[in-house]
Amino acid sequence: MNRLSRWIVDGYRALARAYYHLRYRAVARQLGSLTEPSPGAPHDRRPGFIIIQLDGLSYDHLVQALAQGYAPHIKRLLASGQVRLAPWRCGLPSTTPAVQAGLMFGDNEDIPGFRWYEKERQRSLVCKWPGHARLIQSRLAARRPGILRGGSSYFNVLDGEAEWAVFTLSALRPPRLFSSVRSLGVLFLFLLSPRRILRIVGLTLWYYLKDLMRRLWAALQPGRSSYRLFDPLSPLFHIFINILFQEVQTFGVMLDIYRGAPAIYVNFTTYDEVAHQVGPTHKLAFQAIKQADRQIQRINRMRVHTTSRRYDLYILSDHGITPSVPFQERFGQRLGDYLREQIGDPLVLEETGEAHEQTLAKARYLADELQGLEEQLSSRGAAIVRAARRYVNRRIPADWEHEGWDLARRRDVIVQDSGPLAHVYFNVTQDRLILSDIVLLYPRLLNNLLDHPGIGLVVGLEDGAVIVMGKGGTLSVRDGEVRRHGDDPLAGLADRDYLLEQIARLARFPHSGDLILFGAWLEDGRVISFENQRGTHGGIGGPQGYPFLIYPAEIGLALNHVRNATDLYTHFRRYRLPERVHPRSQPGSSVQ
Repeated sequence: MNRLSRWIVDGYRALARAYYHLRYRAVARQLGSLTEPSPGAPHDRRPGFIIIQLDGLSYDHLVQALAQGYAPHIKRLLASGQVRLAPWRCGLPSTTPAVQAGLMFGDNEDIPGFRWYEKERQRSLVCKWPGHARLIQSRLAARRPGILRGGSSYFNVLDGEAEWAVFTLSALRPPRLFSSVRSLGVLFLFLLSPRRILRIVGLTLWYYLKDLMRRLWAALQPGRSSYRLFDPLSPLFHIFINILFQEVQTFGVMLDIYRGAPAIYVNFTTYDEVAHQVGPTHKLAFQAIKQADRQIQRINRMRVHTTSRRYDLYILSDHGITPSVPFQERFGQRLGDYLREQIGDPLVLEETGEAHEQTLAKARYLADELQGLEEQLSSRGAAIVRAARRYVNRRIPADWEHEGWDLARRRDVIVQDSGPLAHVYFNVTQDRLILSDIVLLYPRLLNNLLDHPGIGLVVGLEDGAVIVMGKGGTLSVRDGEVRRHGDDPLAGLADRDYLLEQIARLARFPHSGDLILFGAWLEDGRVISFENQRGTHGGIGGPQGYPFLIYPAEIGLALNHVRNATDLYTHFRRYRLPERVHPRSQPGSSVQ
């Protein structure tokens, strides 16, 4: 019986390898740089790695999703003993740009949020815009090599110096993805698969019908409807974009595995976007995990059956998401409006995220790619693509945070929100203001901020020390020494000493705000978000600072020592170094 089982397994693997070989060989030859080596050329036999990021999924919420059956493939992997699951601490701010910078370059200094302001240049940096992401990456790459050199990046903020970067913000530069002949080959192979097209159409219609039924049901529940029932096309557009992009990135990763790319990093973002809108444990959010789990299964199947290179599989999240209450919903005004009242100055700028922000970013990328593709086709083909591009553009609202606009140049006070974290800048000087300066300029401001029930902490600098202020007391951190006056403002929070360390580090970033505000954490486990979000991250409180990592069981990782995403950099960097320092040669070692 054992021999028969082994024969069946070996036969299945042989058929699978033949199937993938026939399906991917032609396009792999077109791609050039990562194809099979020419005769006589040395072949890199070192194991590669695949990082699959489930954006925004905390360790606690993954465990809950596993228990409820939303990630069956991941559950089978864990049960097999091939991989292990552990939580880790991503540091502050708990945002994708900071975490990816730390993981890919070992350096996330002076990335104080998803948005921040540079007073000396009078410009805002927003990490969803390619020009800003490229600027951040250029600073990082000048100091350390990226972990993805020679590899591939899909749907990330930074590309880790990957050779092949698809819809990655820091790499979105001409030429476009589909503007070259070799990329058109990838596109055509993707589109000419009837099974793939049917899957995209079928999943789009299925999730659209489920969404429509949910809207109808919500409309019958007085006071509970949070859906716009009479906007039938918008959800269809968002669902199609997300499913299309999941298929594109899964296809790209599978192709790279066949080609033997040394390092692959792919980011699935749908859970993060949905959780922002409805909360991290909502059924819709967990269904996004289930969609990603299917893509992981397909990628892992390709990994197991490929012969081009042996790959270590890592599945991780960059941060978690904490249930939240929007500041504006709870208190009837935005944080910027409240600051305007306290300061008495009408010139206040607040930058906040929009609903479906990640989906709209994907749609903008798609429109840009369609424009590039249009230039490569015949007049008839170009007309079809042009019509599709115009339809996509009509579904994309204007974005006032566009990198070509800098409204902050006309303002005196800048508020930059990243979920429950806000940086406040006073443009009376290009230098960083200390707390005594702020009290002199705005005598009522600090006391009123501390009295506000939506604000948990106010942080600033004074005489070389970081001052952390709560409603009943203050912590002063100078040269590692901590002094307390009154009640501990961090009392009741898990990992208190670690959080204080991270807050002090964040406060010393050159481009952190003159004041740093953290949304209050509530008794029911939710936090106040300065953006309009039901699930939030960027600050402290709840699971937002505790993502997960699934890693090969044979590679020992001492994750209890990880205090920031930067601590994972060395581990992945070893894959591109000589064999003697490869992670496989150091079982049980710390990542530091």
